[in-house]
Amino acid sequence: MSTVKQCLDQKPKSVISVSPSDKVVKALELMRDKRVRSIIVMEGDALVGIVSQGDCAIKVLLPGGDARQTAIETIMTRNPITVKLDDSLDGCMGTMVQRHIRHLPVMNGTQVIGVLSIGDIVKEILNMQGNQIQFLETYIKGHGVS
Repeated sequence: MSTVKQCLDQKPKSVISVSPSDKVVKALELMRDKRVRSIIVMEGDALVGIVSQGDCAIKVLLPGGDARQTAIETIMTRNPITVKLDDSLDGCMGTMVQRHIRHLPVMNGTQVIGVLSIGDIVKEILNMQGNQIQFLETYIKGHGVS
């Protein structure tokens, strides 16, 4: 199975983040503009949380809160589960399924270098399966009886 590094190599290299004191509306605008569903929360160079579209909707918008007044720190998930570059995608998927989460910040030491989503993992699995099918088709055609 592939590693986190192999999967991240297929993605844009930017890390989208907000600070704990930023308002929820800023996170929502970034998610919309960058076409992502979660954003990491950084305090200086330190990862302190993660916030998702679901957090914004369920914890702020549905109860009638004001996204322009609510600070991200009040709704973010603190101390998120993280993964390393050499972790397997199988292990990441297991963690996501077990913990009911869809995004994992990727760390290189103490530095956040990306975010892995469940969609990234599914895309990588489908790509690998396509390559395996192509290999098998070539093998069968090359070794078949005419």
